[in-house]
Amino acid sequence: MGIGEFKLGHCANVEFPTHCIAPVIRLAQPLILLAAIISAAAAPAPDAAVNFNREVLPILSENCFRCHGPDEKAREAKLRLDTQDGLLRTQNPVVLPGKASQSELFKRLVTKDANDVMPPPKSKKMLTSAQIETVRRWIDGGASYTTHWAFTPPVRPTVPAIANPLDAFITARLAKEGLRPAPEAPRETLIRRVTLDLTGLPPTPTEVEAFLADKSPKAFEVVVDRLLASPRYGERMVWEWLDAARYADSNGYQGDQERTMWPWRDWVVRAFNDNLPFDRFTIWQLAGDLLPEATRDQRLATGFLRNHMINGEGGRIAEENRIEYLFDQAETVGTVWLAATMNCTRCHDHKFDPFTMRDYYGLVAFFNQTPVNGGGGSPQTAPVMDFTTPEQEMRLKAHGDDVKRLGDNVDKLELTVFPRPEGKPSSDSPSVKDYPAEPFGALKQKGASRNLTQLRSLAKFRADKEPREHALLLDQLAKAIEARDDFNKAIPRVMVMEDMKQPRDTFMLVRGAYNKPGEKTTAAFPASLTQSASRNLESGQQSLTSSPTNRLDLARWLVSPENPLAARVTVNRFWQQFFGTGLVKTSEDFGVQGEKPSHPELLDWLATEFTRTGWDMKQLVRTIVTSATYRQSSKDAPLAADVRRRTGSDTLYQLDPENRLLARGPRHRLPSWMLRDQALAASGLLVEKLGGPPVKTYQPPGIWEEATFGNKRYVQDKGEALYRRSVYVFWRRIIGPTIFFDVAARQTCAVKTPRTNTPLHALATLNDTTYVEAARALAERVLLSGNATDDIRLEHAFRLTTARKPNTREKQVLSASLARLHAQYAGDKEAALKLLTVGESKRNEQLDLASHAAWTGLCSLLLNLDEVVTKE
Repeated sequence: MGIGEFKLGHCANVEFPTHCIAPVIRLAQPLILLAAIISAAAAPAPDAAVNFNREVLPILSENCFRCHGPDEKAREAKLRLDTQDGLLRTQNPVVLPGKASQSELFKRLVTKDANDVMPPPKSKKMLTSAQIETVRRWIDGGASYTTHWAFTPPVRPTVPAIANPLDAFITARLAKEGLRPAPEAPRETLIRRVTLDLTGLPPTPTEVEAFLADKSPKAFEVVVDRLLASPRYGERMVWEWLDAARYADSNGYQGDQERTMWPWRDWVVRAFNDNLPFDRFTIWQLAGDLLPEATRDQRLATGFLRNHMINGEGGRIAEENRIEYLFDQAETVGTVWLAATMNCTRCHDHKFDPFTMRDYYGLVAFFNQTPVNGGGGSPQTAPVMDFTTPEQEMRLKAHGDDVKRLGDNVDKLELTVFPRPEGKPSSDSPSVKDYPAEPFGALKQKGASRNLTQLRSLAKFRADKEPREHALLLDQLAKAIEARDDFNKAIPRVMVMEDMKQPRDTFMLVRGAYNKPGEKTTAAFPASLTQSASRNLESGQQSLTSSPTNRLDLARWLVSPENPLAARVTVNRFWQQFFGTGLVKTSEDFGVQGEKPSHPELLDWLATEFTRTGWDMKQLVRTIVTSATYRQSSKDAPLAADVRRRTGSDTLYQLDPENRLLARGPRHRLPSWMLRDQALAASGLLVEKLGGPPVKTYQPPGIWEEATFGNKRYVQDKGEALYRRSVYVFWRRIIGPTIFFDVAARQTCAVKTPRTNTPLHALATLNDTTYVEAARALAERVLLSGNATDDIRLEHAFRLTTARKPNTREKQVLSASLARLHAQYAGDKEAALKLLTVGESKRNEQLDLASHAAWTGLCSLLLNLDEVVTKE
């Protein structure tokens, strides 16, 4: 980062501010050689044939498929343009290969007759002249047809034998554009980048020094292997999976009862740390309970499917709830493993992709066999796995004993308070015949069998009546029952999957309405993805698509060679995680309306490499982060003169602001949860403890109360719970943790979260209790570090936050800020004390008040630098 231009990171309007522009001094040596080898071959032929998949299909999809696509009910003129048989039909042909001017399809595009032109004027769609020319060239060139790229099996391309084949594809694309890769990032930047990416935490000064001192060619790989072996790795990698799995610590909807799914979250962390192969990772979560002699972990893994919201609002129809849960499960699987917008087929065939309503309910049928009936709003609806410990069993028994004792006391007293025939309930006493309905209803039950509403109503009614002991006992019993129930609900019972012995029928639902069953259907894979399955099977291999019956069949098919999507979709999300954008930008949609891959051969190579290595997730991650592409500097650079003339752009950023060509390294703001963890780590407050129940950290008062109409009250935790990693922070479904921004709502499956840029972000990182306390603790850490001078202390604070040493000019700017802050707080001890009492942790009273406050202000500045809130 250049000096004299310290910036609050959230206020930067672009990813590459001008102070980052620098000439390219050197090139990554392996990429120079590779570029020289393939640059000649990379240049496109001037008269290259039109690629149907990339150039023509998007035009047809956008402008024609709504009326001439997969949805049979919406199809007009019995014309289908989304299949080869329809587009190139021989009876009443609309395309005559080699003869565009005679083809009905082309004539309809260029006619001036408003009654014949396509798309029709009422559609508000119109092809550009360039698009029309593309269609003409395609037809005149022979009208070759290929299936949509995502629905064909990935083919492993041939690459040069270099250290990391991944780089070959990037360099080839750059050569086509007349570009070269950026030089490797400075080593301090590189270790900070990869440490944040693989652990979610910054490197320590000791780790940075060790990397700088290691001059071996394998030094960076040693760092990567160390990070992959760290328990912090699983805590970082789990984030995107929790978003996709819609994990939260409550049900959602207005009641939003708390649930105890956190043992499943801890299992996912362990699975990443243990490097469970992705195919098993898939099978366990979708059907672990159906495996032979299923283990506890395999059954626990199926909690993935039960992470959906649960509606416990009054008046809801149980069957309607149950169907909604099935929809959620089917659509989540469609998004995570197929990148398919299956929700579009709930009520009708897909308008653009070859997925039908029958495909949708074929998926639903796999999940329609659990005993869940949709009734009630219990966050521990069976089937569940009980994680009660022996200590909890003892405490639960003690609570039960208290309730029984107090209930017996109430019953004994009521024998005299409400005289009635022996064996009859208190409600049969003549003395209660005029009682209001609610207190009267309570008296129909024995004391310990009354619910809280009944007990409190009766206690209130009896409060001014004799004997006063009765109301007091009722109140004590209510508190004992509440304590028992609260403790019981806090015992982790994880909702999991389990099929009924008697299969349940599945019906296609008219317009998706739970009470309008249509045609009966059975479990089945999407037909369009299975039609060509046999062509992707090895000789003698039996297809999985013949007669699927349960979730285990589905899970095995998803990660089989018969499914062309799962490997591509998964490696694309990993790429998105490290580079900010996937090779397919629309990571949630690989259909014809989604974006085409920027580097299709690379996507296929990664997918085939992923399966070749046994779905090894750590190996995939290692391949990506050890590549020269990942290690590039993220700084902007001026373009060569010929490129400037050809493109009209002066810099790389102007030419490719989203870095889709990957001519530079990844650079974007850290996710908000990582900003919090980084601040805690730099300050020394972070408590590194794996797993356990969710924690309630700092939050402004009244948030839960307002969101739940007063039904839920936020009680902040104390002690080390305040400083646990963000992955363990309690996530209420209807109002997420207030310290996080740009995060998934966790209400439905999300595989791509937004990244926005507003001053509100800085208001959080400058003023939230967590960040102010972290700045204070960081200041204390620096002041107590043993460094004798402010100059050395400044360097120490700077390294803790940026991983590098400040240059001379930066030290001058920081020293001036420190002096100004010291003068301010020396003259206002009250303001200094107010600043230093923010947060629950105790400050070292031996430190000078004004000095500590001044350093706190400076550390807050450092934590908010553009360089610190950004992965560079």
